[in-house]
Amino acid sequence: MPEPLFLRACRGAAVERTPVWIMRQAGRYLPEYRALREQHDFLTSCRTPELACEITLQPVRRLGVDAAILFSDILVPLPGMGVDVTFSPGPQLSRTVRSAGDVAALRIPDAEESTPYVLEAIRLLRAELDPAVPLIGFAGAPFTMATYLVEGGGSKSFAAVKQLLFAAPETAHALLATCAETVGRLLAAEVRAGAQAAMLFDTWAGLLGPDDYRAFALPYVARAFRAVAEAAATLEVDVPRIYYAGGAWGWLEECGGTGATVVGLDWRSSLATARARLPGLALQGNLDPAVLLGPPALIRERAARVLEDAGPRGHVFNLGHGILPMTPPDHARVLVDVVHERSARRIA
Repeated sequence: MPEPLFLRACRGAAVERTPVWIMRQAGRYLPEYRALREQHDFLTSCRTPELACEITLQPVRRLGVDAAILFSDILVPLPGMGVDVTFSPGPQLSRTVRSAGDVAALRIPDAEESTPYVLEAIRLLRAELDPAVPLIGFAGAPFTMATYLVEGGGSKSFAAVKQLLFAAPETAHALLATCAETVGRLLAAEVRAGAQAAMLFDTWAGLLGPDDYRAFALPYVARAFRAVAEAAATLEVDVPRIYYAGGAWGWLEECGGTGATVVGLDWRSSLATARARLPGLALQGNLDPAVLLGPPALIRERAARVLEDAGPRGHVFNLGHGILPMTPPDHARVLVDVVHERSARRIA
């Protein structure tokens, strides 16, 4: 059987059409997901392999996307580190990590012991998925994970994490090293369990200027991706490493030093510009998620623009951020269909 379209595009190979998947494609905009969530809370859904498997498969069945992404959350490693997490509805951590003593108290968990449900869900999914639809494993990037640990949840100002970086940089680096080791172990375990691509979400990296990104984010992303590369080499498989950093345009070239082979981008600049700044790397993105709230004609028009901007090789079509919960599912299907149809016509 030929290698899946998504994996070929991630390597920059020639493809018969552009593959497409949607960030947060398993989630609240789908009625079948909401029906399951009426019976099971969010963390139970993440921690029950059979539920996580079913939720992961829902958008594959409904939308016909070219890749599945594991249903989970970037904060699932935290309890194994010694910090419990609840969601109501956003994440709330049982304690914050703001001092050298707090960092020293953290554990670096073994993924097989602390998150076995993640790995079992991957195994179930590989048995259920069509071989043409690869499975993406993921984790939160070290800086983004550290941000949640320091802030204790979400934030508007992110003053606490910025204070740590600038007032206690040695403590910040110790925390980031712990997060990088944790994330690297988790992603490597996901690859060993059967994930065919590994993605890091650096949601809050855009908080950093270029110098601070180079100091506090880039080396720790690179450390996590090295663990993925080592796991893939042991298995003698080629696993694409996808790095998504929101607000990365101010230091986009730096993404080339992370060890990523694919860079996911938001919608705030063009893919053609990104390609010039990231030679040799595949790109993922970058339609504004709010476009899916508009009429189908607009979705078709804007999707065609992204395809034209990206060019025919080394591109995985996606949104520039997660799909919005109020998105009509039929609009998501329109997007997938138009990407398939327009890109096949263009390449032919």
